[in-house]
Amino acid sequence: MNMTEFFDGFKQENFDYQNPDFNNMGSWPLAIKVATLVLISVLIVFGFYWFAVKDSKVRYQSSMAKEPTLKQQYQNKSFQVANLDAYKLQLIEMEESFGALLAQLPDDSEMPGLLDDISTTGTQSGLEIDKITPSADMAQEFYIETPIGITVRGSFHEMGNFVSSMSAIPRIVTLHDFSIKGTGNRVSAESEAPLIMTIQAKTYRYQGDER
Repeated sequence: MNMTEFFDGFKQENFDYQNPDFNNMGSWPLAIKVATLVLISVLIVFGFYWFAVKDSKVRYQSSMAKEPTLKQQYQNKSFQVANLDAYKLQLIEMEESFGALLAQLPDDSEMPGLLDDISTTGTQSGLEIDKITPSADMAQEFYIETPIGITVRGSFHEMGNFVSSMSAIPRIVTLHDFSIKGTGNRVSAESEAPLIMTIQAKTYRYQGDER
């Protein structure tokens, strides 16, 4: 069959294009059967591409887009694994340092001793202690803060010694909001009038500390 005869098969008048008999497809002209077979093949290939190949391509492109991130995660984890021993040693050092800091935080039972240390530091600096008064605890996120009001009297030099010596107390104590004023009373003609200093000290203890 040449191409002319093939295309002439579409011109047969006894074939109803509007209502083809699908139950008797064997009687269709050869050209129409070949065209139908080609159309069905095209639809099968297109359907396979649409439902299988296209989804696979989308998944492939999505996976390729994730590749740089996955490589970076792999490099980070490889670095962490390679330095795991160093991290363990660093963790041990941090735990030891944290334990040493906790040891400097007084618990409730040590507060009287801390007040004695502050009083002793003041008297050794040459000051007269008017009062040392702890205030109510103030709970923070990880620790409890206890303000301590301190009032002392003496010379400016003695007050400087006191503030400097507070850093030697074996507990964490910070100093805040100090004020100094004169009393106006001279002890003798040769001596200066003593000064009065009020200062707030703060000490801390760990919230989970049950020592």
